[in-house]
Amino acid sequence: MKVLVTGSAGHLGEALVRSLRQRGEQVEGLDILASPCTTRQGSLTDRTFVRRCLQGVARVYHAATLHKPHVATHSRQDFIDSNITGTLNLLEEAVVAGVGAFVFTSTTSVFGDALVPPAGEPAAWITEEVAPVPKNIYGVTKAAAEDLCQLFHRRFGLPVVVLRTSRFFPEPDDSPAMRESYADANVKANEFLARRVDIEDAVMAHLLAAERARALGFGRYIVSATTPFGLDDLSELRRDAAAVVRRLVPAYEKLYAERGWRMFPVIDRVYVNAKARADLGWRPAYDFARVVSDLSTGRPLGSELTREVGIKGYHAESFAGGPYPVE
Repeated sequence: MKVLVTGSAGHLGEALVRSLRQRGEQVEGLDILASPCTTRQGSLTDRTFVRRCLQGVARVYHAATLHKPHVATHSRQDFIDSNITGTLNLLEEAVVAGVGAFVFTSTTSVFGDALVPPAGEPAAWITEEVAPVPKNIYGVTKAAAEDLCQLFHRRFGLPVVVLRTSRFFPEPDDSPAMRESYADANVKANEFLARRVDIEDAVMAHLLAAERARALGFGRYIVSATTPFGLDDLSELRRDAAAVVRRLVPAYEKLYAERGWRMFPVIDRVYVNAKARADLGWRPAYDFARVVSDLSTGRPLGSELTREVGIKGYHAESFAGGPYPVE
């Protein structure tokens, strides 16, 4: 069975290609950039190229995108061309080619302004029922692409699963204040409480989504590490997140102190993966409990796949003020 992975030169695309090849799948990797995981170099805006790439393909993993790091360096039209027109071309040609499963990599960024509650309010409990309020062109185009996916299921019966992934990139945080206040590993360890997923777990969610797409028909799912928090913790998370974590995962405090690490003073949103676990049978291996376990035994944080894919950067040039310019 031949499968197509778009964005094969990117973090998730490469991770998908590596994992699918290890499973013995015949994989075509599509990207505008050359890479060891790219077999088809070209643009999704080129309909003829897309049609050729989809010949004989049974499953599509659509991970290609312009995303947040490009908002300040690319035009809004670039985002529409890549994220909306490119997705439309892929969907239309997938229908013609008789593709049996289409998995679209979306983002928790579609929630936008819904992620940060007003001052004095509890932390936001983010499930699939929360209405997106995109705050930039990235979120707008990803939300529109999600809706195109749903339209193609309804209109043509294409089995489509949309996965709203949280942070999995290994690059440093884009916030100068965050980089100055916390070690990079400290930031990422903290994020596993509420807004990060290991790339190996993200890959597994995609593989399960493709396997279950036909039975599901259409679905949207949040893909983030399993949080230890519950609804009763949300108010305190906005006042004293460390106290909540100390109560739920007490072993973390000593391990953090040994490294000079700190917990975030507040946590303003919690991504909830319950629906993905229930419908996809997804069991993410990496969460904050795993972080604490790995710290206690001296193991590196995160999966081997995360380290194999590594830091890629988002631009050909480098920037003095951070990993990428922020709008």
